[in-house]
Amino acid sequence: MIYKLIAVAALGLAGSVVLVAAGEGRLQTDVRPRAAAGAQIAPVETIKPDNGPLPPLPRVSFDPPAPMAEIQQVYEFAARHPEVLQYMPCYCGCQQIGHTSNHSCFVKSRAATGRVTEWDTHGIGCGVCLAVGRDAMNLFKSGLKPVAIRAAIDKKYGASSMPTPRPIR
Repeated sequence: MIYKLIAVAALGLAGSVVLVAAGEGRLQTDVRPRAAAGAQIAPVETIKPDNGPLPPLPRVSFDPPAPMAEIQQVYEFAARHPEVLQYMPCYCGCQQIGHTSNHSCFVKSRAATGRVTEWDTHGIGCGVCLAVGRDAMNLFKSGLKPVAIRAAIDKKYGASSMPTPRPIR
């Protein structure tokens, strides 16, 4: 009797695997955006930093995943050092809401002078965005340049999800 149950369970599992693999008749592939072989990545427009007083962070109706003091530091870093975060991808899947880099998770808009005119609230509630921004901030404070910071961020988060499409500087 036990052998029959094992055989039935094995057949059911094998059938499930076949159905999942079939995926409506399509082969499942990696859908992350990739540059075509030999393609040139368009240069990124340099974002001017905000060196003046910053607007207050917006209030949110949820409990943030980190202390507000830490969140404030990462947002300030995004405002003051876009030359770092505009080259850091984010790995939370936020490219689906239009983000192009970790910088986008925190700063929604700037004036031509670089002054932050609106914060993006996504970064307040996303632990991944905050972690990438915090790691980049700490690596920058330790003296690393954006290219080295990007390599460290890619190594730490690269296999975890679909990154935003940021070029390497």
